[in-house]
Amino acid sequence: MKTHYLKHFLTVTKHRLYVLRLCFKVGLYKQGLLHDLSKYSYDEFINGGRYYLGYRSPTGNERKAKGYSMAYLHHVGRNKHHPEYWRDLYDPKGRQTMPKRYIIESICDRIAAAKIYNIKNYNDAIPLEYYLKDEKLIAMMNDEEDQSFRFYLIYLKDHGEKKLLEYLKKEVKNLKKSGQFKL
Repeated sequence: MKTHYLKHFLTVTKHRLYVLRLCFKVGLYKQGLLHDLSKYSYDEFINGGRYYLGYRSPTGNERKAKGYSMAYLHHVGRNKHHPEYWRDLYDPKGRQTMPKRYIIESICDRIAAAKIYNIKNYNDAIPLEYYLKDEKLIAMMNDEEDQSFRFYLIYLKDHGEKKLLEYLKKEVKNLKKSGQFKL
């Protein structure tokens, strides 16, 4: 198996820079700076280079080869912008509700990932299409989270990135004003 550590590094770094730019535009400065730093950790980076594809996340390729993805498990357990992070099997409710600020970061993440992996064919409907295909993710989320993701991604599809980012910037300002920005 040929490894692609340099290509993986460049893809991850380009993705992070896209997310950073989007997060800064909506006022999520710290989250933008810290976004996906775990992808440079040993557990994620080595497997990312080993299972690199270039046209989608290497975690699916790792899962296909091994039956699970150590990089995925490591990543979602350390990054609050993933709904899986908020899952707790020992909580009677099954999970904590994902705070809105991390949903917004996740929207930025989805836009950036769609641009990276669809560089020639990107349009503002692609992040919604990918979201709707992920039935397992949607099934584990609560209705409020799913509605937020759908609302933002449909808004992106219907109004474009610039208008969505303006809307999200207002949302972040309101979260900060209301004191809901903590956590």
